[in-house]
Amino acid sequence: MLRIAVPNKGSLSETAVEMLVEAGYIGRRDPRALTVSDPRNGVEFFYLRPRDIATYVGSGALDVGITGRDLLLDSGSAAVEIQALDFGGSTFRFAAPPGTVSALTDLAGLRIATSYPKLVGDFLAQNGVSAHIVKLDGAVEVSNRLGVADAIADVVETGSTLRAQGLEIVGPVILESTAVLISAQPDRAGISTLQRRLQGVLVARQYVLMDYDLPIGLLERAQAITPGLESPTVSPLADGSWVAVRAMVPRDETNHVMDELYELGARAILVSSIHAARI
Repeated sequence: MLRIAVPNKGSLSETAVEMLVEAGYIGRRDPRALTVSDPRNGVEFFYLRPRDIATYVGSGALDVGITGRDLLLDSGSAAVEIQALDFGGSTFRFAAPPGTVSALTDLAGLRIATSYPKLVGDFLAQNGVSAHIVKLDGAVEVSNRLGVADAIADVVETGSTLRAQGLEIVGPVILESTAVLISAQPDRAGISTLQRRLQGVLVARQYVLMDYDLPIGLLERAQAITPGLESPTVSPLADGSWVAVRAMVPRDETNHVMDELYELGARAILVSSIHAARI
């Protein structure tokens, strides 16, 4: 049975569970349950702290897991990223009081507070900067005001929290993180099936099916608007001068594409959601 680690709380948990259910696996009915067996699909789920998942998977205790790229890199685990899952995005940046740091090299010799000491330490080392890392479990933004650190390295969204603490973003991006599927044994039986199912969920979330009728003489121009993943499906209609076309279209471009098709001459333009896919 494939043993899968799933975040039990935090920003990654809800979407990870939703994706697995959409991929056809059994969900957790009791939020306090630590394990859920799904014999029909040959898997068993273990609900763990997101920060611990890379350690369990890297040790071989569990076969595969969902966690953040940031947590994987910070863990020092033997597990590797095998698939990005396109949710839980975050950006890691340095921040310091205005006027104190203008470039990455200015961090040399400073105290940098962070909840991700290995991730930040490795980034600094790769760029030839030596600094003192101050490990904190949270509330990193206040460390400068309290005299614990000279600068910080943390997740940045709008930057409003940093500004409220008298800090500004400095230096380059440390990491663009997202939820990822990880394993220390990517060739383990069952992992490829899990990957295909999750990829199918991603495709279903990112694309819609678009159907429309079109004068056959406009087909080449319409295909340029809706090329599909490989090519659109084209079927003849009872009126031989018209064809029916079906193609996958990026969800966030739906209305723009419909407008283009209508202006070209397409009619009966319909859009359908995709519930599952194998590409």
